[in-house]
Amino acid sequence: MGDRQLAVIAVELVQQVRSNVTIDWTVKQSARAKIRVLVKRILRKYGYPPDLQEKATDLVLEQAELLASGWAE
Repeated sequence: MGDRQLAVIAVELVQQVRSNVTIDWTVKQSARAKIRVLVKRILRKYGYPPDLQEKATDLVLEQAELLASGWAE
């Protein structure tokens, strides 16, 4: 995948995850599962390699947890 396509994916991931997180999403498994499904759909939409999707999803969730404190403001 090219850098431009990865940048487009990253922008959509940030927008969608940020607009769908709830206050307790890091604690509640159902809220976390919803975000995980959202991330996987976006990756599939842009043709992200299936064998790398699980690792990418985990990375996105990990990064979102680190940034979530700033999003709650």
